[in-house]
Amino acid sequence: MSQTLEHFNYLHHIPELGFEEFKTSAYIADKLEAAGFQVTRNINGTTGIVAVLESGLPGPVLALRADMDALGHIIDGQHVARHTCGHDGHSSVVLTTAQEILAEGGIKQGKLKILFQPAEELGTGAIAMTEGGAIDDVDMLLGFHLRPLEECPMGQAVPAMYYSASATVEAVFHGKAAHGARPHLGVNALDAGAHAVQAVNGIHLSPSLTWSAKATRFLCDAGVTNSIPSEATVVWDLRSAENDGMTDLKARVLRAVESSAQAYGASVDIRILKEMPAAIIDEDATGVIASAIREVLGDAGLTEPKSTPGSEDFFHYLRLRPQIKGGFWGLGANLTPGLHHPEMHFDRDALALGVKVFKSCVRRVLG
Repeated sequence: MSQTLEHFNYLHHIPELGFEEFKTSAYIADKLEAAGFQVTRNINGTTGIVAVLESGLPGPVLALRADMDALGHIIDGQHVARHTCGHDGHSSVVLTTAQEILAEGGIKQGKLKILFQPAEELGTGAIAMTEGGAIDDVDMLLGFHLRPLEECPMGQAVPAMYYSASATVEAVFHGKAAHGARPHLGVNALDAGAHAVQAVNGIHLSPSLTWSAKATRFLCDAGVTNSIPSEATVVWDLRSAENDGMTDLKARVLRAVESSAQAYGASVDIRILKEMPAAIIDEDATGVIASAIREVLGDAGLTEPKSTPGSEDFFHYLRLRPQIKGGFWGLGANLTPGLHHPEMHFDRDALALGVKVFKSCVRRVLG
């Protein structure tokens, strides 16, 4: 456990934002090279890393993936990076797994690839890694995430996490400035934006679907209080448990926003800032993970598969390379008060369990 904690303590204190994980990736790549892996840095011009361990014998190619980036928060009025989603824990677990598998001669066939990915929070890190060829030869890809206490406590693990699709939509409304005493001479961008918020709130998909659409940012200021504002920016967070549901929801949101702008005589520029697909999970990969969890934590430690409204860019790998068998599991760690909370913390003893589960997975596929 000391090695895992050593990695975690270092990475935890150097949080870096997406595509800026320079110290993080350098530390990880140096450790992998020292262990004896063939390491390729700066995948596709990013901070991404791929490390390879060859058995010298025919067999499948198994890849383990960890994300490296931290989140940006405003704390005490300061913009800071902080590891509040557990990516420092993920990297520590996968790095230790790689070191120990090599030292123990844990692969007897095929090839083991270790992926350290940037910018999961931006939703584009997995795309960049895939476009850089990181998984072109991979047969099975496994990833994991620490889980909140209410979802999975310490001593348990989830063999398959079914994440939801998500999209972040930004709309910039353009009106016409005017004096507050003469509103008829202007076009109030604030009114158009507020109407769009209510229009999106009025969207109704089938009650049988799991979905949500809510405004999460509204920026509008003319600089004075007696002037009609000419510009307003609104951002919405969209969620759907199914990719088809997201397609429908996104189309309805865009229509509501465009109609709202038109109703007030404003124009609008719409951008999709981020998209992540719903989970794509393979039964064979889940079977490998479930057997590994049972080996490490016993029957009582293996939960049923679970669904979450959260999203994860891991599934871009499987969207872009559907021939790969993908598995994604959740590790209980008594994590509170919640992911992305500025004071998120968890039981670090869970990291050692994560290493054991991943090592068991590797042995089952390549041993």
